[in-house]
Amino acid sequence: MLTLSSRISYELVQKAARARIPVILAVSRPTALAVELATALKITLASLGKGDSLNVYCHPQRLTWKP
Repeated sequence: MLTLSSRISYELVQKAARARIPVILAVSRPTALAVELATALKITLASLGKGDSLNVYCHPQRLTWKP
């Protein structure tokens, strides 16, 4: 898993793909192009939401939730 303190850009998705990292979690939302590329490359993208929530943009099946 790659964790970022910034917005997920398509360049960061490309680098994660080259490093074979299947999940990217960030503080800020991804760009539309990053979501499109991650969807095509089968990379899970998620960002922190309001409160304790998590926004998942593509390939959520990699993540599990245990309250």
